[in-house]
Amino acid sequence: MSPTSDPRPDSRQALADPGLAQAFRRGAVKSLPFLIVMIPFAILFGVVALEAGMDVAQVLGFSVLVLAGASQFTAVQLLSDNAPVIVVILSCLAVNLRMAMYSASLVPWLRDATPGQKAWVAYALVDQSYALSIQEYEANPRMALPQRLAFFGGVVMVVCLPWMIFSWVGATVGRAIPDDIALDFAMPITFLAMIAPMLRTPAHLAACFVAVLGSLVLAGLPSGLGLLIASPLGMAAGAAVEVWSGRRARA
Repeated sequence: MSPTSDPRPDSRQALADPGLAQAFRRGAVKSLPFLIVMIPFAILFGVVALEAGMDVAQVLGFSVLVLAGASQFTAVQLLSDNAPVIVVILSCLAVNLRMAMYSASLVPWLRDATPGQKAWVAYALVDQSYALSIQEYEANPRMALPQRLAFFGGVVMVVCLPWMIFSWVGATVGRAIPDDIALDFAMPITFLAMIAPMLRTPAHLAACFVAVLGSLVLAGLPSGLGLLIASPLGMAAGAAVEVWSGRRARA
């Protein structure tokens, strides 16, 4: 999409768009496949957090207030390793820096939302809600703002509520799960399923390659510092390739 293009529909386009209920259902239905990995992912977090010394209320509160699976795992792992609090905070911020890029990407589509609507979108902005929503908005640029928000809400209902519920389940009954049932498969599969379809441009590929390479090279650093360094390196590489591509296109 061109930076100068305006995806907002006029009133005639809005009238031709599907209703709010249909947009909500479409978002919910498109999110259902994520439950295959989201449920064991959430249960795994509950188990890991419980083993790290949290009680059930703390696990549930963590999932409700933070609502960010990858950074939650990062925080629990670092706390288990007795990492300094500042390292835990910085590492979690580095993991979640991608949310800043997600937000910037959604601005052209949701710029006219009210402050209250933007607040709940920001709260519920996770990898799955972003990935499905941006794909839907780009595929249907004539959607009115209410339909966009309804679609986002449908995704959130299917993705975020089960995360909270099954985190609690993992903390409650996790110790009864046999050790030979490997739940940790869910984390890499979840991120591969989200990231792979979005690697559409050289900038995306550069960011992914540099971040992965940096994480591997720096894996030996203590307290997750390798991830803290690799994340901004990947974003910087993607931004550099994006600038270079833009200049080449204008030349």
